[in-house]
Amino acid sequence: MPLPSRYKHLSERLNANRGPWARRAILAAVVLAAAGFFFRDAILGTPVETATVVRGDIVQTVVASGRVMTPQRVSVSVVSTERVVGIPVQEGQSVKRGDVLVVLDDADERAAIAQARAAVAQAEARIRQIREVGLPAAGQGLAVAQANLVQAQQQWGRAQNLKAQGFLSQAALDDAKRNLDVAQSQLGSARLQVESNRPAGSDFLVAQTALAQARAAVEAAQARLDQTVIRAPVAGTLIGRSVEPGAVVQPGKELMALAPSGETQIVVQIDEKNLSQLGLGQKALGSADAYPHERFPAELFYINPGIDALRGSVEVKLRIPAPPSYLRQDMTASVDIEVGRHNNALVIPSGAVFDAAGAQPWVLAIAGRHAVKRPIRLGFKGEGRVEVLDGLAAGDQVVAAAGAGILPGQRVRAVGGSGS
Repeated sequence: MPLPSRYKHLSERLNANRGPWARRAILAAVVLAAAGFFFRDAILGTPVETATVVRGDIVQTVVASGRVMTPQRVSVSVVSTERVVGIPVQEGQSVKRGDVLVVLDDADERAAIAQARAAVAQAEARIRQIREVGLPAAGQGLAVAQANLVQAQQQWGRAQNLKAQGFLSQAALDDAKRNLDVAQSQLGSARLQVESNRPAGSDFLVAQTALAQARAAVEAAQARLDQTVIRAPVAGTLIGRSVEPGAVVQPGKELMALAPSGETQIVVQIDEKNLSQLGLGQKALGSADAYPHERFPAELFYINPGIDALRGSVEVKLRIPAPPSYLRQDMTASVDIEVGRHNNALVIPSGAVFDAAGAQPWVLAIAGRHAVKRPIRLGFKGEGRVEVLDGLAAGDQVVAAAGAGILPGQRVRAVGGSGS
């Protein structure tokens, strides 16, 4: 180890002094000073930073990582094969319900709706024709048939009288009877024609059915036309897009993914050994890995009743009452779930504890000028601090860093001791 500068200075003075006795005296002083420097730790003790056992509040947390999610994820797709002609939104954009997301080619659909509307017009014209032409014509036909029947009845009566008097042959009588039967048949047909053209008649009902079918075809064509404009089913944020203008899309293929607005959650996997400490309603602090210094409150509201056997973990969900604007779907996030709190507890730095995860943790306590091994019993483990249930008292000092290389029984002297 090199000598400190003050000892080097003495050595230089020794060389500069020409007297032998003076040289010997200075040499002896240098040797004594160097001995004191090199052996002071053995005499006074190794300097060590200490921490004082104090009382304070300690919060025990369970730390886990997971993903930011919304309760559901909406997949946007089409129901027919069409070509994309427009996409007026961008990935990451917030949209309202009903906003246009994708526009498809609608030439075929517009032609179909025009054809369907023409069929409606034709069916309406048929009904109007029945009302304005068919029914009046049938009524006139009925009047003619009734007049013909009256005439045929009169002729039949005269023919019977003439036949009885011998003035008419049997053939003429048969003709009169035939004319009467024809007139009666024509009257029945005319009556049926009138009934058929009335609103409750068969011709009118057939025309009404054709009109209903044509109108239904218009609605179907309009529905297909509407499907060429894909709109947001709910308000939210577009978190995925896999389509570009000009592409021919197929039914069922996801074109966009929409994260609905509403409750934001963090879904995490927690080691099953911590399951007994978890409870609904526990408060937590979350942070996104992309913004590690920004913290936001969260609350545990769901604990999966099943265990993931492969990972030995349980799924837990936390809701974020007031999500910050920078949170995005599928962001990686960490949470510190508060599972317990003790007020006015004895606490020390967690770095001062040896074998903290073992069956018998211990610390190096300062007793006089020596470091003494002292077993302790731990309670809550907080962020950077642990609770001591037994083995230490308030005001005791311990070696602050378990990895400082100090051994039990070693002579030490405290430097820079601090509270916990």
